[in-house]
Amino acid sequence: MAFFKHTLILVRGGGDLASGVIYRLHRAGFPVVVTELETPVFVRRAVCYGEAVYSGAITVDGVTACHAGSIDAAQLWLEREAVPVLVDPAGASLTALQPAVVVDARMAKANLGTRLTDAPLVVALGPGFTAGVDCHAVIETNRGHNLGRVISTGAAETDTGEPGVMGGHTHSRVLRAPAAGYVQSHWAIGDTITAGQVIASVAGEVVTAAFTGVLRGLIHERVWVVPGMKIGDLDPRAERSNCFTISDKSLAVGGGVLEAVLAAPQLRRYLQYETATRI
Repeated sequence: MAFFKHTLILVRGGGDLASGVIYRLHRAGFPVVVTELETPVFVRRAVCYGEAVYSGAITVDGVTACHAGSIDAAQLWLEREAVPVLVDPAGASLTALQPAVVVDARMAKANLGTRLTDAPLVVALGPGFTAGVDCHAVIETNRGHNLGRVISTGAAETDTGEPGVMGGHTHSRVLRAPAAGYVQSHWAIGDTITAGQVIASVAGEVVTAAFTGVLRGLIHERVWVVPGMKIGDLDPRAERSNCFTISDKSLAVGGGVLEAVLAAPQLRRYLQYETATRI
């Protein structure tokens, strides 16, 4: 049941890291609305609430997200304690919903138009933003000592472009498009694939496994890809369940956003109102 039902939070993006944010906020009792692209681009689809755009609904770690075709439909899903996902790349729903908090979780490595004035509290994930300039707080997304830290002045660490080490593998675990076109998968997320097997194909060119592992993620077949674009992730660890649960990194980032929300002085009037209405 929504504990802070009058403190609406809008999360722009429903991908991997965004889903850790959505999960933490929803579980803490905040109503959360998600906006996405018409054809969202993410790899770990089994743990992305934005996948609701494709499938209609998805449940990850006990939290359900549902595609909402309108603002009214989104309000109905909120009343049912689900997370509505709106197709709204331009952010038009900001005006209609008037959220108390906006979280830019699109991980574009650049600001796509988020402004300090979008809501009483504006939080952004990772590089591309400066706290105090285009948002009130930035959450560090780089693995290491500062992962999940709330930055109130300045920016997050610069994007390294290096995939995280997993079972001794870095670049070899990232699957990239060999050509332009649509991805045709030969396997499902969670399947174990042997080294040398064909995982997917694009325009007749194949993507093979560099080592034996579990297919952790693969981009949706409706997304047009270009050569070199990340389209999948092969996990050398033998834990199939990891493909279907939110990662430690995503949860750490989500915890940082939750801290930023609860600690923000400008939200005190919202939270005090919530407390007063329950007394």
